[in-house]
Formats: sequence, structure tokens, C-alpha cells
Amino acid sequence: MISLKKLALIYNPFSGGRTFKGELDVYAAALQASGFLVQPFRLDGSMQLSKFVAQIGHFDMVAVSGGDGTINSVVNELVTCSIDVPLAIIPSGTANDFARFIGMDVGAQAFADAVSGGNTVLADIGQANDKHFINVCGAGLFTQVSQKVNENLKTTLGKLAYYIKSLEEIPNFYPMWVRITNSKKVQELDIFLFLALNTAGTGGFPRLAPGASISDGLLDFVAVKACNMVDLGKLFIKILRQSDFLSDPNILYFQDSFVKVELLSLNPNYETCDIDGERGPKLPVEIHNISKKIQLVVPRGFC
Repeated sequence: MISLKKLALIYNPFSGGRTFKGELDVYAAALQASGFLVQPFRLDGSMQLSKFVAQIGHFDMVAVSGGDGTINSVVNELVTCSIDVPLAIIPSGTANDFARFIGMDVGAQAFADAVSGGNTVLADIGQANDKHFINVCGAGLFTQVSQKVNENLKTTLGKLAYYIKSLEEIPNFYPMWVRITNSKKVQELDIFLFLALNTAGTGGFPRLAPGASISDGLLDFVAVKACNMVDLGKLFIKILRQSDFLSDPNILYFQDSFVKVELLSLNPNYETCDIDGERGPKLPVEIHNISKKIQLVVPRGFC
């Protein structure tokens, strides 16, 4: 009898266009043909995820289907339960920034090839106060858009829903006066937003931090300083063109394993962080890189 490896498949039926539930059998067939016995678990908003994750130590691998927010939920549970099994990601959400960074392709056969290839890396994760994140922690303009977009609108419009909601935020926005502390420096300044990144991009912008790595023990910190609308417009053109915007005078950029951000002026609209598209802790926030915390399945050729 052929011995099959046990794979726990956690999926969010509401992610992206809500199509994965119709593809579940296709993925199960491809994985079974690659030598895996698949145990599916459907996320439904209940608290049962923690009970399921607590049993994952008996599996050879855990796979997650969904966007960055879904992956975030599973990673937090894995860390909380001290479960150390390889994690594989099926990009099926509206935002798949982390999966895109590691080169995980869409499709059952591509995924089955990746997990059967057995290629893994020890990947960093971030910690923002008592919450963990796999891709980004941020606050300020645009960073809470994903929390505010209606689920039905995301299903209908996809990423376009995020852009529409972003435009709605601009008239009601004003800068944040913050104190930013890292291992080398303390500075106070007005900013529009900050991002502490574990990968190179977020929000559909794949090269916000071109030098980012998920295994270097560092966070890439990017803040947009408060400036006039003309300079802000020029800056966003640079970002859209993926040109060298990190050297722009209106950008604060550094790499570090630790950063603390404190809100020095009352700004109730932006006092809460966003982590991987979900509501995170309130400012002040201490953000740490936890080096090589999870085993991550990556496709062949990923460095």
C-alpha cells in the first residue's frame, strides 16, 4: 500500500471571487495524485480554527487557500499553538501579495508540483505588539481600505474595489504627527502613512521595497512624509512607474529588525494599524522581525 503524506487544507470560501470552493475537488485530486491525503477545513468565521490548528502537528503539511488576511489568521494560530509544520499557500484571495512575492502560481497542478517538490525555506514573520503578520503592518492613508471594503463589492470588482475606496479616503485625510524609533535613531515627523514590510510590496504595488527578503531578519520600513498635493502626486507617479522612489526626499526608508511608532497628535481615523488587510493593534505599536519562524513551501527557483 502506498503511504500518503497527510495534508491539512484550510480554505476560505469567501476569498477573492468565491471560486475556490468550486475547485476544491480539482486541488484534492492533484494533491492525491502527488502523494497527499487531504483533510479539508472550511473557514466560516467561527472560533473553531484554533481547535483545528491545535491538531495540525499530526499532519505533514498545512495548506491555506485565501488572501493575505486568511494566511495571517492561520499563521497567528500556528504560532500561538507552537505548531511547526511546512506551510503552503494557495493564492485565491483578492490580495495575494505574499504569495506573489514567493512566486506561488495559481492553479491546482502548479500547487501540487510545488508541495510535492519539497522545497522549503525558513521564513521571517513580523510581530506588531501581540499580533503577528506575514506581509505588512501599516497605518495612515489607504492602509485601512481593505477593512472598509464591502465583501460583495470585493467579489464583484476585485482589486478595483480597493482603488475606489482609496479615492474616497483622500478628502477626509490629514497627516499623522509621529515618533519613529528604530535601533539606531529616534525622529519625530509628520507622515501620511507608514508600512513595515516583510516582502517587497502590498496593495497591488509589488516593488515598494525592492530589496526586501523573507529570510534576512529585517523589516523594510517605508513612510511617506507629509507634503503638498503636487509633490505627493509626483511621488505616486514614481511608485506606479516602479522607478527609484525610495530616494525621494518625501520618503523615509530604512531596514531594521525593530521599529516603534507612536502617535503624538490625536488622529482617530488612523490610530489603528492594519496587518495583512485585517484590523491590527492601536498605536503606539512596537514592530519586530521574528527571524526564520515558519517553514514555508516555495516553488522551484525561489531564492
